[in-house]
Amino acid sequence: MDFTGQVAIVTGAANGIGRATALAFAARGAKVVAVDRDAEGVARTAQTIQQQGGTALGVGADVTKSADVAGYVKAAVDAYGRIDCFFNNAGIEGKVVPIAEYDEDVFDAVIGVNVKGVFLGMRHVLPVMIAQGRGAIVNTASVAGITGTPGLGPYVASKHAVIGLTKSVSGEVARQGIRVNAVCPGPVDTRMIHSIEAMINPDDAEAVSARYQASIPMGRYASVDEISNTVLFLCSDLASGITGAQYVVDGGRTATGGAATTVGAKR
Repeated sequence: MDFTGQVAIVTGAANGIGRATALAFAARGAKVVAVDRDAEGVARTAQTIQQQGGTALGVGADVTKSADVAGYVKAAVDAYGRIDCFFNNAGIEGKVVPIAEYDEDVFDAVIGVNVKGVFLGMRHVLPVMIAQGRGAIVNTASVAGITGTPGLGPYVASKHAVIGLTKSVSGEVARQGIRVNAVCPGPVDTRMIHSIEAMINPDDAEAVSARYQASIPMGRYASVDEISNTVLFLCSDLASGITGAQYVVDGGRTATGGAATTVGAKR
């Protein structure tokens, strides 16, 4: 997977899966535009790439604001002239609460980042790729876009929406040389899953972690590198015939029906 001479935008690049993927793109020759609302964090990601001999630009942006999204797209084109790969990754988990008790403002925030942010990213990146006649987009969905998880209704709804957008948009641009796929991580060893563990049982988050990991056939959470490897594959020429697909990376959890129940657990 050689991305020499290509330009990759990665949102949510200050930490976790986004940071790992930005570093992976750069290590394989891509010029990276790292985007996050955490401007200091994304600057650190870009600095790390530069220190490792790569080329990167850090851009602070709120993916729910069209002007900010247009701004990071413009920054990429102004700096590097094109956009070959777009990892549309920024996302938040919201709260672990039954719908009957769910706060409307938190619902709006989850849908804003996870759905509107994905829409706006494609809305502003696609015209550049269409003009080029090529490009690859990977949207971050989740196994929550395939199954339900009680207590995480808005997050689950948002990831179902990401898969729906991915499938629909892939058909719109396939004959213009652009592929659009989704990666569907299961629990990954990042801040997000540990936040969910703590919301389920703030007195014993480690017990929640142990239960979750025991439900995974591989016996552990995925690593950020395992997700980034899948993203790079989907952006590479090795996946030239793949579009409109959803790639699950969850250690076999959904295949065996191992989704954990959260509602009713101690919060």
